[in-house]
Amino acid sequence: MEFTRRDTIALGLGAAALTVLPFRVAASADDKIAEFTGGADMKAEGITLTAPEIAENGNTVPITVDAPGAASIMVLATGNPTPGVAQFNFGPLAGSQSATTRIRLAGTQDVVAIAKFEDGSFARAASTVKVTIGGCGG
Repeated sequence: MEFTRRDTIALGLGAAALTVLPFRVAASADDKIAEFTGGADMKAEGITLTAPEIAENGNTVPITVDAPGAASIMVLATGNPTPGVAQFNFGPLAGSQSATTRIRLAGTQDVVAIAKFEDGSFARAASTVKVTIGGCGG
């Protein structure tokens, strides 16, 4: 394969652009939790996380989170390359503070849900999900 002068210049400019652009470093689950809670203590009651004990396919793992009185709920998958899965925000007119979705898991890991309540307190729930077929390239 031969490169023309244009190809060489384009490759050089592309390489130069990559050296100038900042790379985003993926934050760990603990960093995400600290950012969401501000380092506040979390209680164990007030939030319910429902996830299967065994998931046959990591591409579609159903979960449900329920936290009556919550203003926001954050869901994390601690073993994923990018641990942040979802954040649900609830307004004053929300009928219920719950959400059901399907998430993607790279392998067997903990799924963590943290609720922020109107009074500024936080609650945490976790569930271990055993995945037989990974969903994030596993």
